[in-house]
Amino acid sequence: MKPMKYTEIKQQFGAAIRKMRMEQKMTQEELAGRTGLHRTYISEVERGERNVSLENIVKLANALRTHVSSVFLLIEKGE
Repeated sequence: MKPMKYTEIKQQFGAAIRKMRMEQKMTQEELAGRTGLHRTYISEVERGERNVSLENIVKLANALRTHVSSVFLLIEKGE
């Protein structure tokens, strides 16, 4: 496995969050409401523009009803 660049991990994390959200047919507004985060923040995360804190990673995983490890497994698989 090659090392990821700083910007790549943010983009891959955002893509994983978007994929999980869309699989659940959830809007960004719904995800924002479940996390207590602003919708524009969710949008920025999904576009890979935000460096997400550990606390917000946990909030996102909980709101998506999954484990934090599942988000990172999706990234490792390249999905």
